[in-house]
Amino acid sequence: MEVKDLIKNRRLELRLTLSDVAKFVGVNEGTVSRWESGDISNMRRDKIALLSKILQISPLAIMGFDDADQIEETQTIDVKNIVPIPRIRIPIVGTIAAGVPILAEENIEDYVDFDSPVKFDFALRIKGSSMINANIHDGDLVFIKKQDSVDNGQIAAVLIDDEATLKRVYRQETSIMLVAENPEFTPMVFSEHDAKNIRIIGKAVYVMKSVK
Repeated sequence: MEVKDLIKNRRLELRLTLSDVAKFVGVNEGTVSRWESGDISNMRRDKIALLSKILQISPLAIMGFDDADQIEETQTIDVKNIVPIPRIRIPIVGTIAAGVPILAEENIEDYVDFDSPVKFDFALRIKGSSMINANIHDGDLVFIKKQDSVDNGQIAAVLIDDEATLKRVYRQETSIMLVAENPEFTPMVFSEHDAKNIRIIGKAVYVMKSVK
């Protein structure tokens, strides 16, 4: 398989958009499209490293080595400027126990091993279809960076009473609005008084697609 076909097929397998890949690698969508069409055959090594991470394939495969899948991960340190990123354990947060810190043992249902240049603190497994227009589907894992505020319009994990949800957040002077990425779901608006029960627990920074 040619490299251009490998990149496109793998992106589609993972249900990633051109925008998803472009943002992670740090290029524009047009560049990713040209990689997939073969218009750009030479790729910077730092981009190869990042592309291999989001597509979950060997960087050597992207460099055109036919037997890349036979090469041990530890051998990639012999390739100049490509250094394996250490794998880390990310807790998957399930049902939130009342009054218990978000990463307390009571709230963690599982762990996932992951390697990425992006910092994550925990992951939420998505239930339902409220964020499908953001390419976030039922069963996907959304990786969250802990922080107590986000810019207007950003996607955040929000705690409503003791239930975590993923929505776009819009703050107004006297209210907060949580908006789904699905027109079938009505935006949730909380007044200043009701907002006392609303707490932003982190910003969504990465999505791992589930295998259907």
